[in-house]
Amino acid sequence: MIENLLIAWGEGPVLALAGVGVGLVFGAAAERSQFCLRASTVEVAEGHAGPRFSIWLIAFFAALTLTQGLIAAGALDVTAARQLAATGSMSGAIIGGLMFGVGMVLARGCASRLLVLSATGNLRALITGLVVTLVAQAAYSGALAPLREAVVGLWTVQGNGARNLASAIGLGAPAAAFLGSVALSAAIAFARRHAMSYARIIGAAMVGAAVTLGWFATYMIAQNSFEIVPISSVTFTGPATDTLMALVAERNIALSFGIGLVPGVFLGAGATSLLAGAWKLQRFGPDSPMERHLIGAVLMGFGAMAAGGCAVGAGVSGGAILSLTAWVAVAAMWAGAMTTVWIMKAGQSRPAVT
Repeated sequence: MIENLLIAWGEGPVLALAGVGVGLVFGAAAERSQFCLRASTVEVAEGHAGPRFSIWLIAFFAALTLTQGLIAAGALDVTAARQLAATGSMSGAIIGGLMFGVGMVLARGCASRLLVLSATGNLRALITGLVVTLVAQAAYSGALAPLREAVVGLWTVQGNGARNLASAIGLGAPAAAFLGSVALSAAIAFARRHAMSYARIIGAAMVGAAVTLGWFATYMIAQNSFEIVPISSVTFTGPATDTLMALVAERNIALSFGIGLVPGVFLGAGATSLLAGAWKLQRFGPDSPMERHLIGAVLMGFGAMAAGGCAVGAGVSGGAILSLTAWVAVAAMWAGAMTTVWIMKAGQSRPAVT
């Protein structure tokens, strides 16, 4: 079937269609489950890990379990994925991850969460997300590119086996899938202990399943195509910049998985929000100062490009295929976010000077 579609339509339209499909699943699941790395880090930093932390754990380990399960079954091969095959950067993962973590707390959402919230009528998220996208483009190929290259070049790691965490620790895909399933079961039990509904648990698991679906869809297209097709999955900073630049600078949009993913997520999140009666216009206000969001957006845009992906692109998609730099990046995001929460809490509790 895929081969027939490729012959009839070509690689670009088929990849875009796959992106839309994966995006619809991710957007709907993320909106209903309220999946958000920032909210998870805030809960943990404040010492009361509960529903939001559970959602992130379920999504992460669902993606890991399903992806490694397909690899173990011989139905998926991700060795050619950029997160494993290309040269990576440990310094970028650490510094960029820390910047992204700080930024998402200030902006009240990571890149994926901002896109989902934008679809529900949140104008704060829309403006913040546009700034993230513009800064990411500047860091990729604009005025900030030399600084990003300097950060990334401090400590690099070769591709292939050197970036494969499973190879480094001698963990095969069957063992990784088993350990992931154990962690997923524990995360679901933790969620039920905090009275989380089965609907939200399923939604969180579907977020992870969408990541696996992205890997599988692009792999199957690559296997059946006569052209070289990159294997990829859900990520937002790069595809968002590609989508924005295509809309404002190109008459003919070069279709790809990422070009389909972004509108797919927006449509999926917006549709579920409307159906649930949750769509509502939200603006900047006294409790959400614009300057804080913009500072956070700048940090996230640059940080994501240095780290090799956003909280989903590096943290979940890269983590699911056991990319070393992805795991380092998401650990740095957690560290940056939690430290920022502690500093902000300390500032709020400090007595005012009279």
